Amino acid sequence: MELVVARIGRAHGIKGEVTVEVRTDEPELRLSPGAVLRTEPASAGPLTIETGRVHSGRLMLRFAGVKDRTGAEALRNILLIADVDPTELPEEEDEYYDHQLMDLDVVLEDGTEIGRITEISHLPSQDLFIVERPDGTEVMIPFVEEIVAEIDLEEQRCVITPPPGLIDDRAEIVSTRDAGPEAEGEA
Repeated sequence: MELVVARIGRAHGIKGEVTVEVRTDEPELRLSPGAVLRTEPASAGPLTIETGRVHSGRLMLRFAGVKDRTGAEALRNILLIADVDPTELPEEEDEYYDHQLMDLDVVLEDGTEIGRITEISHLPSQDLFIVERPDGTEVMIPFVEEIVAEIDLEEQRCVITPPPGLIDDRAEIVSTRDAGPEAEGEA
């Protein structure tokens, strides 16, 4: 199975190093020296990692055969793809690979069907499940412990306990601004 593990960023320095936007929770496993990665577009690779280091909080890589800034700049925005055994599981118990979560049925605790996970968006603060509802609309579900109660890979389902307003129109609006003069003395 193919997993996108990084996107190449800008060149760094004059010796062929590049910054990378890491897209894996296991960079030490997937982006270590000696790793051979396929690329998107395929014509740019495969690339073999020669060296890797962290500089100012960013991962820097140098690839075999890329010895100068010009070569490094030519790699910008290329995706790095690792081959992963589909039966391989993450090291931590409550971690999942994207491919394990795709197409899971999303249901409430009472079994009410919400939809199916069609995409996972990795944001800096948290991950989001993009869920396609039966009517074709989409809803975004934060992948956080308070909302995602259970991931059951055997049953191919994700049980959620959403707060009011996340998946329906029953948002609870709490504001004293429009409550009138009697609410002003309570604050």
